[in-house]
Amino acid sequence: MSAEGVRAALERLVRDVPDFPEPGIVFKDITPLLADHKAFSQVVEALAEMGRDESGAGVVDKVVGMEARGFILAAPVALALGAGFVPVRKAGKLPGETHAVSYALEYGEATLELHRDAVAPGERVLLVDDVLATGGTVAATRQLVEACGGVVVGVAVLMELGFLPGRETVGDLPLHALMTI
Repeated sequence: MSAEGVRAALERLVRDVPDFPEPGIVFKDITPLLADHKAFSQVVEALAEMGRDESGAGVVDKVVGMEARGFILAAPVALALGAGFVPVRKAGKLPGETHAVSYALEYGEATLELHRDAVAPGERVLLVDDVLATGGTVAATRQLVEACGGVVVGVAVLMELGFLPGRETVGDLPLHALMTI
């Protein structure tokens, strides 16, 4: 499917939920997209493109998904790329030794953790999430991967909220957003 076709599927299947999780926030609900096999498959392939070279070969060792909706997207992207999947979790959710980073959200604060042995030194990593807003989650996840010695090669997201500073926060990382709002 073309980029325009993927964008059209996102526009059709991602619904706005006003005032969730708190007043003034418009939540982007991706559950209708996930329930549509064809559209979900096309989105996974479009996100996976960020982890491929010009010939279509996978160029990443791991795909990292951020809690929680990033898990849903990153795991099938990892399978499509022949790479491992690594979850980044909220504080206290992973057993064993972890690296932790605290950061600001668009409506609060959070701490993310990654197992210390989840990414080996030198491994190439693609970050996958549903929405890029302020960029805090991506920046924190990048710090976690780098604390393990991994190399973040890019970020792939369903949607970028263009009215927020996410792209600026991501900085020099290649960023692929399937749709900008």
